[in-house]
Amino acid sequence: MFHSAGRPPKVGVSSISIAREREAEEPSPAVSLTVRGLTVRFGGITALDDVSLAIEPGEVLGVIGPNGAGKTTLFNVICGFIAPQSGTLEWKGQVLTGVRTDRLARLGIARTLQGTGLFAGLTVLENVMVGAERFRRPAGFLPAMLGLPRSDRDERALAARARAALRELGCEELATRLPATLPYAVQKRIALARALVAEPELLLLDEPAGGLGAPELGELGARIRALRGSMAVMLVEHRMDLVMSVCDRVVVLDFGRVIAHGDPAHVGRDERVLEAYLGREAERGSPGDRPGAAR
Repeated sequence: MFHSAGRPPKVGVSSISIAREREAEEPSPAVSLTVRGLTVRFGGITALDDVSLAIEPGEVLGVIGPNGAGKTTLFNVICGFIAPQSGTLEWKGQVLTGVRTDRLARLGIARTLQGTGLFAGLTVLENVMVGAERFRRPAGFLPAMLGLPRSDRDERALAARARAALRELGCEELATRLPATLPYAVQKRIALARALVAEPELLLLDEPAGGLGAPELGELGARIRALRGSMAVMLVEHRMDLVMSVCDRVVVLDFGRVIAHGDPAHVGRDERVLEAYLGREAERGSPGDRPGAAR
C-alpha cells in the first residue's frame, strides 16, 4: 500500500524548501508548462487535434477522457518521444520542443509510466537511484571506471537520496529486493519514488491508480494532495473518483480534442463530458469511472 502520513512527505518538503530558495533568488514564472496548438497524426488517425493547455507551479491538473482520447500521446509529446506535426511546448518560458528525453530530469520534469517501467535486473534501491542521476556531478569516464574517491562519494550520495525517497513511501526495507519479487502495488510505489527522488518541478503521472485496490487508491490520493504546492502535477487517470478528489483543474480530451476544462465540479456536470463517458465508456465501467462519481 501507499504509505501515508499526517504531514507532507520529506521528499515533498525538500522540494518545497528548494522551490522557496529558488523563489528568493529569482521571480517564479506564472506558468510552468504551456502547450499551444499540438497536433499529432499517425497515418490517417489524428491523435491530438489543436490541443492547448497550461499548468501553473504547484497545481494538480487532471487530463481525462475515454480510451483513445490522446492522453498518453500528450505525455509522449511533452517527454519528446513523439514529434508533433504542429504546435509548441514551452517550459518556464523556454521552448521545449526537440529536447532530448534524457535531459528532461535536469530540466525538472519527471514521469511515471502506465505500468511500472522498473528495470528487472536492478534492485529496488538501484532503480530509484536511476531517478536521482540529475544530482550526479560530472566526473568523467575514467574516475567512475577506476572507482576513484569522488565517484564513490557520488554513488553514496545518490544511494542516500534513493533510500530517503523509499523511506518516505514505506519501502526502505525492500531496497535489496528485485522488482519482480514484489506485489504490483508495491512496484507502483517504487516507480513513484524513482520519479520523486529527482525532486521535479513538474511530475507527470500516467494512470498511477492502475492495478490498485481501494486502500491503495486512498493513500495514493493523499500522496498526490501532499505534493500540491511543492511541484506541478499533471495526472492522466481513468479513475474519476481519484481525479475529482485531488485535482485543482481538469482538462477533458475526446478524439484528440479538448472538449472541456475547468474545476472538477464544473467538468463533472458538463454535458459533453457526460456524453463522451456515458456514451462510450462508463456503461462498461463502474460508477467510480464516471465524472463526478464518488465511492
